[in-house]
Amino acid sequence: MLQQKHISITALAFHQEERMLFTFAVEGSQLREFATVSRISRQADKKILGYQRPEVVSHIESIKKYLLSESPMLPNAIVLAFDDVIDFTPLISGTSQAVQPGVLKIPIDPSNPEFRKPAWIVDGQQRSAALHEVAKNNFHVCVVAFVAKHPSEQREQFMLVNTTKPLAKGLLYELLPHTNCLLPGIFEKRRFPAYLLERLNYDEKSPLYKKIKTATNQEGIIQDNSILKMLENSLADGALYFIQESSDCKTEEEVIDVMLQVLYNFWSAVSSIFSTAWLLPPKKSRLTHGAGIISLGFIMDAIVDRNSNSFDLDNLDTETFKEDLEKLVPVCRWTYGYWEFGPGAQRKWNEIQNTPTDIRILAHYLLIQYKSLVWNDAIRYS
Repeated sequence: MLQQKHISITALAFHQEERMLFTFAVEGSQLREFATVSRISRQADKKILGYQRPEVVSHIESIKKYLLSESPMLPNAIVLAFDDVIDFTPLISGTSQAVQPGVLKIPIDPSNPEFRKPAWIVDGQQRSAALHEVAKNNFHVCVVAFVAKHPSEQREQFMLVNTTKPLAKGLLYELLPHTNCLLPGIFEKRRFPAYLLERLNYDEKSPLYKKIKTATNQEGIIQDNSILKMLENSLADGALYFIQESSDCKTEEEVIDVMLQVLYNFWSAVSSIFSTAWLLPPKKSRLTHGAGIISLGFIMDAIVDRNSNSFDLDNLDTETFKEDLEKLVPVCRWTYGYWEFGPGAQRKWNEIQNTPTDIRILAHYLLIQYKSLVWNDAIRYS
């Protein structure tokens, strides 16, 4: 049996709470011998894999150019997550020092595929790629590493490292449902809406199945941020909030099921009533545009509100939503014509932009039309 090869590196080990961390220097060109990138993707069963965005070629090229310049320096540490196959031996045994010098042994096997390497790059993807391509001898970089026994730990650290950097928000939002740690501000707020978005995008029975554009679904035509905003609005003071508040006797899973059923039914009705506009990208349809998605979210809330006293939400089916949406067809200008917002306020269909002002104007107009054409009419003949 062949003895396993390994790299021995002098390192400093220290504790943060229960976790052991290591810091060391390694030749930049050697880094990819034992570390790789966890690309974000989806399995056939829709489960998320990995967490890293694709490499940015222009960024890598700029780092390579800098590395080949006179006296380059990369002072920021690359962050790695090791699996538990590494071994650390303190140089001074029996010491209780807060920081311990020692030797870190990292197994390597050139015949192994990328996903079998013992370390995953949590932060420093572009730098490590540039270092690998330049292969500059005797150029060492600083590394901070920790042991992560589960991919969720790697995702969490990746998100925490990148919340203060100019990283695409969509990637972070797609990772949110697969983390459990406490996250800063907007990310903590968006964890549950992000979970609902994932269900809408990857449940085959959803009318939005693979229609939402995310890091792992670039073919989608509706921006993830538009769906998140629609969900957040409803959770704050709309249909989804009503479902949450009126579900004392339901489990969390049952509440989510009711929310999803209402969402499925409503957007199924939208896709049926506005079938042509539903199939077009935002440049050709303001229905799949941020302004349309967010505005129609308020209509969903209004329909649920109108029917909340006479219907069990479990039975608020697609046909009920279609009956109300049908009345709005004559006043909608998703793909052609002019929106009649009032005297002197006529706007061409594609002049509506994804701005707070335009969204507010469109949502207000649709709500006024809904109450006039549906709500008030129903009261008149009741």
